[in-house]
Amino acid sequence: MPSDSLTRIFVVDDEHVIASSLAAILTLHGYSATAFTSPREALAAARSRAPDLLVSDVAMPGLSGVQLAIQIKAECPACRIFLFSGQATTEDLLKDARGQGHNFQLLRKPVHPSVMLLSINALAAESGAAAPKESPTLPASARILQMPSPTDRHRLR
Repeated sequence: MPSDSLTRIFVVDDEHVIASSLAAILTLHGYSATAFTSPREALAAARSRAPDLLVSDVAMPGLSGVQLAIQIKAECPACRIFLFSGQATTEDLLKDARGQGHNFQLLRKPVHPSVMLLSINALAAESGAAAPKESPTLPASARILQMPSPTDRHRLR
């Protein structure tokens, strides 16, 4: 059950499995995470209730994660941004963003959830957002949740 005191994270990836898996992992670790497969829907949601953190894929149709991050940052200046991507073209997008004064953190896909959690915890701490409460004791199957690889995603469709 989401609480106003929990760090609110928007997870955006056009791959439903990745967005929902990452949001579920973050929720299990004490965050209030919402998954979006549409960057435009995430932007609309941010306008009505600003996230503390945006975790977004970079390469998405319609609106890239970098464009989304710039727009959310303009409307929600306190929001921290964390991007992840498996695309080689990401560096060009990030270089353009840096030229506009934005310095977003990036992790390469595939990334193990424990690495993602460490990075997100650090960003949340930097922002002064409420730290997640102690993670619940998870069953062994939940402790080894991993982001699906590109091969797995195709098999899951």
